[in-house]
Formats: sequence, C-alpha cells, structure tokens
Amino acid sequence: MNKFKKIQAYRVGWLLPIFDFLVLYPYLLVKKHKTATAVELQYHGDRKQIEQDIRHGAFFMTNHRDICMDAIWLTYLLRIRYFIRPYVGIGNNLFGKWWIEHVVRFMRAFVVIRNGGFRDQVTNAKLLSEYIHYLRQRRKSIWLAQREGRAKDGNDVTQPGVLKMLTIDSENFFEDIKQLNICPVCISYEYDPCDYLKAREMQLKRDKPGWKKSRKDDLLAMSVGIQGYKGKIVYRLTPSINHDIDRALIENPSLLQLSRNEQIQFVCNLIDQHIHAAYEIYERGEKFDQYIEGQLAKINLSNKDEDFLRQKLYEMYDNQVKNYEKALLNS
Repeated sequence: MNKFKKIQAYRVGWLLPIFDFLVLYPYLLVKKHKTATAVELQYHGDRKQIEQDIRHGAFFMTNHRDICMDAIWLTYLLRIRYFIRPYVGIGNNLFGKWWIEHVVRFMRAFVVIRNGGFRDQVTNAKLLSEYIHYLRQRRKSIWLAQREGRAKDGNDVTQPGVLKMLTIDSENFFEDIKQLNICPVCISYEYDPCDYLKAREMQLKRDKPGWKKSRKDDLLAMSVGIQGYKGKIVYRLTPSINHDIDRALIENPSLLQLSRNEQIQFVCNLIDQHIHAAYEIYERGEKFDQYIEGQLAKINLSNKDEDFLRQKLYEMYDNQVKNYEKALLNS
C-alpha cells in the first residue's frame, strides 16, 4: 500500500460513517430542499440483475455534469439504499487550497493526478490503474466519470483514454475490463445551473484560441454547481457491461482479433449505450425558454454573442434527447 501513498483515500474507520450520518447527509437533505424538487435512484433494466451485479462491489461509471455533486449525490443514494460508500476519483486540478486534498481523501476519495510532463503522466496513469484494480480485487466499489472534465455540450461520450488508463498493462483486455465490473450510471438533471458558465467558456475558446480555464473558474463552477437549482435529479443504475461483453464474444469471437484501440472503442460504445438509453427526458416548453433567457442574461462578456450562446445553451439539452433517441434505435 505504501506505493499508493500519494493518491490513496485515507483509512479513517468508523469516523467516515459517523461524519456521513451526522454532518454530510443532514446537509444534503437541506440542500435537496433548496436546490431540487426530487433526487431519485432508479433502475434501467432488470432490478434484480442490477442488484446482483453491485452486491460484491462495482465500478460505477457515470456521465459527468457537475464537478462535485455528481459523485456526492450518488454516494448518498447508494449509502442510504444499499449501505455502499464508493471510493471516488477526483482530479488534483480541483484542489484550490492545500487542505482540500486532505478533506476529500478523508471522505474516501483518491487522487487523479493530472499535471506533469508526458513521462509523469504515464507513471501516474499506471499507479492509478494499479490502485483501482487493487480496490476492485478487494471488492470495493468505485466511482469514476466516463471522461476527464464535464461534458460541456451535453454530449456524454466515454473517453477512450479512461479505458486505456484502466487497462494500461493489460494482456487480456476484455478479461481485465470484466474484472472491474463496470456498471454504468446515468445522471439526469432537469436544469444544469452551470450551463451558462459552460456556454461562456465555449465562446471564449472560440474567440481566443488557446484560452484555458483558471483555478478560479473551477472554484466558481464548483460553487454554482453546489448552490444552483437542478430541478428533478434522477440517477439510473444499469446492469454491468460484463453481460454485454460475454454475449458479444459468443456472437462475434472476432472481437478478440481487433486492435486494442478498436476493443477500447467497442467498450466505450457499450457504456455510452447504457447511459444514453437511461436518460430521464424532461418536458420542455415556454417555461424552459424563459429559463434559457435567464441563464443567457447571467453571461458577462465584453463581446457577448447572444445568438451563439443561446444556441449552445439549447444544444446542451438537445444533445441528450438526440443520444437518447439514437440509443433506443440501437437497443
């Protein structure tokens, strides 16, 4: 375990459940009342099969919309219903203050190191992959987003780099993926309070090639995501992709002959299909149009392109519907 010292979650024994039930969960109940009409854990697929899949630990991989609340609400829902407290991966780029890292590691988070040169990135990816497999070998549950960074345009697509990291030293790709027991989870927010910040970022990247977010931008997004109104929030658990992999290998053994990149893309597509088919589709109308105009008014730019920004705001929500409809056709 010493080799995982710089990234591993802290071992705190009974202090964590005490903290959860006396501090974190009462806070979330207050937050739920102020920022959501409902926060629900649902199922897409056979509930008994899903519960069997997660019984001995699972790798919960979700789409990524909110820096903090994606993992926090999932942790809360799993803890309340199944007494599961997953380990959570958090990028070190979000540690604005020295003490933040210690707080999140106390709360069963492990560190995803995202800085350094190419050699450092490869070394850190191997270390992270080893740690995740170490946790899964001990039947610990894990949460990790399907991509590095949030989907700014609402188009939830699994990044191949995530699966490359997870299987960086793999000799048998499909077997190593199955050992992780990836159970995709779909997160649906009726409203994304950070949508106007994402649209603003898109215009800045369009107008200023090479523009990058600052740490201050991340901290603002974290604050808005925690405090902002999301409406109805739905988390949908789906079955393990192991069932799909087993079925696909029986029907098409030639998958074993594909290149590693092609195999990775095949699994990415499986995860995306699970997530897209499980979206909660919300009713949109005049009230939603008014919401978009309100979010547009929050954007402060000297050369504000309202037509572009309005288009991007609508696309964030429209892309979810497009992916849902496509997933239904492929199911």
